[in-house]
Amino acid sequence: MNETFFGPGAALIVIDVQNDFCPGGALAVPGGDAIVPAVNRLIGMAGLVVLTQDWHPRRHGSFASSHRGRHPFETVEVAYGPQTLWPDHCVQGTSGAAFHGDLHVDPAALIVRKGMRAGVDSYSAFFENDRVSTTGLDAWLRARGVDRVVLCGLAWDFCVAYSALDAARLGFAVAVVEDACAAIDLDGSRVAQTAAMRAAGVSLSSMAAIGT
Repeated sequence: MNETFFGPGAALIVIDVQNDFCPGGALAVPGGDAIVPAVNRLIGMAGLVVLTQDWHPRRHGSFASSHRGRHPFETVEVAYGPQTLWPDHCVQGTSGAAFHGDLHVDPAALIVRKGMRAGVDSYSAFFENDRVSTTGLDAWLRARGVDRVVLCGLAWDFCVAYSALDAARLGFAVAVVEDACAAIDLDGSRVAQTAAMRAAGVSLSSMAAIGT
């Protein structure tokens, strides 16, 4: 095991490992459940663990069902710019919004719930999609001396990538463990977001490189 990967000042952020993003869920990511063992190994290595959880009210503005005549995966313009429309998913209090049953939740020091405002979606662990409203995670990490974040979870090309790019923009050193993530790959989003993360200086790592 690479003991330096989660050295002093590091935190693991596990993104949205929830039932609705796993096979059988409302917005299933291919192979979403297959990453859980790797994520659990990372949780076991990390000294500080944060989980994020999509937590939408019913009739959320990102749901295609909230827009007459629109369908999932179409894009509409909203007040803060383009918004992909999704199937209804991760509705507060439903089984779909719950963490995957095999995920090791207990070690988490913090659970960040996002997407709670009906009119604003939230992919990133740090900012809502209006790019102004914060989740408070930046300040929480800084108060604990964190300057390096490691990310994994769902989905690689949306909430993981948005979180990684925001973390880099905020001045954190950022690593993403690629094989502890899975991608939606909507219209080439996996390739595009992988390139964006590399360009932002995000380190793309693997379980093998960590030595697990």
